Amino acid sequence: MVATTWPTDQWPEGVANDVDFELYNKPVYSFLDDSARDYPDNVFTIFNDSTRSYAQVKDTADRVANFLASAGIQKGDRVAIFLPNLPHYPAIFFGILKAGGICVTCNPLYTAPELNYQLNDAGAKAVFCMDHPQFYPTAVEAVKNSDVKTVVYCNVKSYLPKIKGFLGSLLGKIPKAASHEAGHKSFDEIVAAAEPNPPKVSITPSEDLALIIYTGGTTGKPKGAALYHTNFTYDVLAIQEWGRLVHEPGGAREKMRKGGFHTYLGVLPWYHSFGLTVCMLSACGTGSRLIAVPDPRAGNPPFTEVLQIVQKYKPTVMPAVPTIFVAFTNHPKINEFDLSSLMGCFSGGAPLPPEVCKQFEAKTGAVIFEGYGLSETSPVVTCNPTSKENRKIGSIGFPIPGTDVKILDLETGKTELPQGEDGELAASGPQVMQGYWNRPDENQAVFRELDGRRYFLTGDIAHVDENGYIVITDRKKDMILVGGFNVYPRDVEDILFQHPKVQLAAVVGVPDAKSGEAVKAFISLKPGEQATEEEMREFCQEHMAGYKRPKHIEFKEDIPVSPIGKVLRRELRDTEK
Repeated sequence: MVATTWPTDQWPEGVANDVDFELYNKPVYSFLDDSARDYPDNVFTIFNDSTRSYAQVKDTADRVANFLASAGIQKGDRVAIFLPNLPHYPAIFFGILKAGGICVTCNPLYTAPELNYQLNDAGAKAVFCMDHPQFYPTAVEAVKNSDVKTVVYCNVKSYLPKIKGFLGSLLGKIPKAASHEAGHKSFDEIVAAAEPNPPKVSITPSEDLALIIYTGGTTGKPKGAALYHTNFTYDVLAIQEWGRLVHEPGGAREKMRKGGFHTYLGVLPWYHSFGLTVCMLSACGTGSRLIAVPDPRAGNPPFTEVLQIVQKYKPTVMPAVPTIFVAFTNHPKINEFDLSSLMGCFSGGAPLPPEVCKQFEAKTGAVIFEGYGLSETSPVVTCNPTSKENRKIGSIGFPIPGTDVKILDLETGKTELPQGEDGELAASGPQVMQGYWNRPDENQAVFRELDGRRYFLTGDIAHVDENGYIVITDRKKDMILVGGFNVYPRDVEDILFQHPKVQLAAVVGVPDAKSGEAVKAFISLKPGEQATEEEMREFCQEHMAGYKRPKHIEFKEDIPVSPIGKVLRRELRDTEK
């Protein structure tokens, strides 16, 4: 089944079935160059009341590229970015690509051994890090016993309004490392010293790598997804083709407007493909504003500062994971803030509980459209229609234009299953990675040649329902087998989310002498709420079949989630061993 013949009558009106190769056959940095040409004075980044225009960000990116070339970085060399969402990030990202380098985006919360592993696995020769009492020492330790020769530290002072920078320095409130290693360079100094002339590097977008993004490592050591320039340029343009929003009350649904109409809220980390593609690159590709949010949890209570940012800067677009929608919806001061500027919210990274979607939309007036993707697919593969009339809550919608999806048998991954049957979701399209960096065995396991096309086996179980919507049932490894019955954690979690006292729920399988496995539910209650196991059991008895009901219930104040907000079922399972 391909998008041109997808079995649905709900395909969004006016949306094409494909994206012209010539439109996306260009380097990723062309998004910045084109917007700087067309909207040079438009604001690109917003951070703590300080703004940078597209022309300014391009100028800095060109200087970064010039510096890297002078430091010996050549085409194909890997350069790591070990930063949270700071306004430096876009210029560094595009600067690396303009120098012909391959970006390696790193989780800024990594410990030194974790970062060292990634630097060594990628063979990075340079790293950009934050001038910070925690992050900089981590980078210093991590570059030992690696090929990294160039370390650049970035301080936020130059990206603050002058008065804030002055007062921050005076009061010692601007974070910085206690000292810097000899030979390490200041970002501000390298930008000031370099000319805004990037080296002349020939890029073949469909053959040259742009990024190596590391997966979460839930099945072992993290693996680097090696991605071409066109993986990202395609995905951004396909998202632009897909998205249709009502831009003013009573207006018609239309494509995302360009040239500064929209403001993107950067709550997702840009080191991850979801935040990178759907937020940072999409904002740049449409000439929109981009709000840098280094820590969305900041404030007392948590997430208060980001609510203040929404009220102040009035973002229109917010890509986010379900835990962020949960945090907004359950914030005790939510009614004190005006969030009505939000128009469209892309949800991904984990299943969105229908109850959370309804509550968020009721409080903001925005529309949430749930999509699906992986680091290996740049990341977007499918998306719901961006209208409340056509989207289906709880599904991941349809393949985006130019993408082909099949549901394959779980044993071999070679046989396509009939509509309605559960199998492994496989994706083929211009966004699918080249393969895992230096992992030929892994590549053999996850790719299949079918009908003359190359498909990536996602590891997710899904089916196509009677109306053509794709529904993720669960991860293969998360499925629980209770006395011969398949229990999918998401089914149970979605029901638990309907309980008015539940803030977050996670379900795993635990060993059981009678049934082989039993269902265990971990439940985090909303602030100020109290509940008993008996109360939850009665609720489950009312709402789900016997074999699905949790045999064990544990209340937890904090359910572990990844830095991008995915519930870490693996960690919960590990505590049960």
